[in-house]
Amino acid sequence: MIRVAVVGVNNIGNIHCRYYAQHPDTELVAVCDLMEDRAKAASTAFGVKAYTDLRRLLDTEEIDMVCVATGGEEKGSHHYEPVMLAIEAGKDVLVEKPISNRIEEARAMVKAAAAKGVRFGCNLNHRFTPAAEKGKAWMKQNLLGAPLFINMRLSIDNKADFTEWFHMRALHPHSIDVMRYFFGDIKRVQAFMNKAPGRTTWSNASINLEFVSGAIGHLTGSYDMSMLHPIEWCEVAGTEGRFVIENVYENITLYPRQSSETIVVHNSIMRGMQGFNDTFRNRIERFIEQIKQKAAPEQIEGSGLEALAAQEVIEAAILSQQSGGHVIEVPSSP
Repeated sequence: MIRVAVVGVNNIGNIHCRYYAQHPDTELVAVCDLMEDRAKAASTAFGVKAYTDLRRLLDTEEIDMVCVATGGEEKGSHHYEPVMLAIEAGKDVLVEKPISNRIEEARAMVKAAAAKGVRFGCNLNHRFTPAAEKGKAWMKQNLLGAPLFINMRLSIDNKADFTEWFHMRALHPHSIDVMRYFFGDIKRVQAFMNKAPGRTTWSNASINLEFVSGAIGHLTGSYDMSMLHPIEWCEVAGTEGRFVIENVYENITLYPRQSSETIVVHNSIMRGMQGFNDTFRNRIERFIEQIKQKAAPEQIEGSGLEALAAQEVIEAAILSQQSGGHVIEVPSSP
């Protein structure tokens, strides 16, 4: 049994708590939040101990894994301290995205996890769908051939307008990670952005990408689109064909280059997902499975290192926008 503590028990943290409380291989032991009322509410809801001090929790409870679901500025500024405390205590860690909104903190967390030899994952849940898994399998079967280009669109209606880079840092760890999941490391970035009327944040982005493999890509992102329409669309193309994933998980279509026939796989056939929140379940279950399997830290899927790589691309896009659209080199992963 894997004993779990959840740090940060607002909306997302409570989703995590529910899955750990229900999973047959985990036991939710404790919750922690700087806001005592939140900690007590989660404690009551899940029948576990409540803490407001993570150090005290780690000193008191027998814990195998810590889930860090705190938020903060740009959804990531409160991750660093609890992640570092958990790593130093030798616990496996799953952190919400973005790994951090400060790139130096993200680099430090990844370095610390590697030095301590703990498993460090990030909730990059958009890649943990049967549709993405099917696309990856088609690529391994060489049904796409050599990679050529990838087009990604991720857009939601989010009126939050806290900082200039809120849209980029809070949303696009998902889109960049999905693109990297299929095509690998990204070498160079060029970005153009605009702000919808009255906005503080750069709420629309058009980003050109060059992958280390030589493939190219494009990301369109927006915080100004209706949630009544599909939020995500991804097209992956190679020399022998292409596939399209619609709305994260709903279906995937393969278009072979040498055939007029297509292969369409619907969500109901792919171990049917009931809704977007099931991506949380899929991601959490995979991390638990890898802990059970005693996977080496470097084998973790959706790892802290991969989250850092996505954040490096985002920071390069921000630098490109600040420079008037110059092409920016992305730092190599450590």
